[in-house]
Amino acid sequence: MKKTLIVLLVLLSSSLIMAQDSAGNAFLVRTTGPLPYLEYGTGDDRLGGAKMTYLDTNVVLKVIDSINTDYKVQLSKYHIAWVSKANVVADSGLRLSSENLSGSWSLRGEGRYDILSIALGNRLPYKSIQQVSPSRIVVDLYGVTSNTNWITDRGTATYVNKVWYEQIEDDLMRVFIELNKPDHWGYSIGYDSAASRLQIRVKHPPEKLRLRDMVIAIDAGHGGSNSGATGKNSKVLEKNLTLQYAKALEKLLQDKGATVVMTRTTDAELAMPERTAFLRKADPDLLISIHFNSSGNPTVSGTSTYYRYIGFQPLTQAILKRMLQLDFSNYGNVGGFNFALSGPTEYPNCLVEVGFLSNEAEEKRLVAKGFDEDVAAKICKGIVDWLKGMD
Repeated sequence: MKKTLIVLLVLLSSSLIMAQDSAGNAFLVRTTGPLPYLEYGTGDDRLGGAKMTYLDTNVVLKVIDSINTDYKVQLSKYHIAWVSKANVVADSGLRLSSENLSGSWSLRGEGRYDILSIALGNRLPYKSIQQVSPSRIVVDLYGVTSNTNWITDRGTATYVNKVWYEQIEDDLMRVFIELNKPDHWGYSIGYDSAASRLQIRVKHPPEKLRLRDMVIAIDAGHGGSNSGATGKNSKVLEKNLTLQYAKALEKLLQDKGATVVMTRTTDAELAMPERTAFLRKADPDLLISIHFNSSGNPTVSGTSTYYRYIGFQPLTQAILKRMLQLDFSNYGNVGGFNFALSGPTEYPNCLVEVGFLSNEAEEKRLVAKGFDEDVAAKICKGIVDWLKGMD
C-alpha cells in the first residue's frame, strides 16, 4: 500500500509539472523583421553567436525560457535553439497542434528555379545544410510528423535530381534534395502567402558560365561610422580602402561584360540587414565582399578567403589560389565563417581579407598605387577559374 501511494504521488507530481510548463511557462511567438535567425547557444563574440539558420517571417516558435536579450525555444522534443527577443513578437492568436502533420509534396521547374513545395499545417521552424559528393541540400523540419503519402515530380525540374525524406525522430522530418551536378548555386526557404506550404527554391546556374552573362555583387566592407581597421603607418581607414578596391574590381568586371551591383559606392552607413536585403533583391549570381585584416601582433601577415557553407567553398579556394600569386603568405581558407554577409544561402559568396593593415610591409603594398588593380585582376581570374572548373 505504501509503495502504491508513492508511485501515485510521483505520477501526480509529474503530471502537475507538465501542466505547469504547458499553462504557465511556455508561450508562443512568431518571427518578425526581414532577417530573423536562430542561434545554437548563448555564446557570443565580435561576430555574434553561432547562427543555426535564418528563418522566414511569422514562423511559430515555442518559448520555454528567457535569458537577457534571448529566448530559449523548443524546436522539437529533443532540439532547442535561441532567438533574439528583437526578432520575435508574442501573439495570443497563435496555435500549435500536439501533432503537426506534413502533407503532399510537389517538385517543378519555374524559370531559373526548381521548386520543392511541402504542405504543412503551420509555419514551423527549419534548418538547412549543404552537402558535397554527392551534392545535396538537407532541410530539417522541426515539430513535423509525416503524413506525406505522395511526392509528385512534374518533370520540369532541371537541376534537382531527386527528393525524399526520412522521419528521423517522432517530430523531426529530414528532407533530402539531391542535385544532378556537383555545384551549389544557392537556394532559399520560405512559406507561401497562404502559410500552408513550405517552398525550397533551388537556383540553376547561369545558362552560360562566363562573366558577361553573370550578375556579380561586390560589397565594400564597413562604411560611415564603421571605419574598420586603420593602417599602421599610413593611417588609412579600412572603409576607404575597401571602397577603392571594390571600385577597381567593379571596373574590371564591367570591362569583361559582367553586370555589377555594388552594396555601396560612397562612404555610406549601411547595416548588415540593409546590405543583405539589398542583395536578396538584386539576386546576384555571386557575391564578393572585400575587407582588410588587422592583428595585435605586427608580424602577422597574409591573404585569406572565407565562406560559411561547404557548397560555396570552391569559389573561395579558387580566389585564394590566385591571390597567392601576388606573393602574399597564406593566412588560410576559412570555413564556417559567421559573418553576416556569408549567412544567406541564396548565392555563392566569398569574403576576401586582402592583407593585414597592421603589418608594416604588407600595408605598404596595400596602399601602393595600382595594387588595387592587381588584386582586382586576381579576384577576377579566380572567379573565371571557378567557372571553368564546372565545365
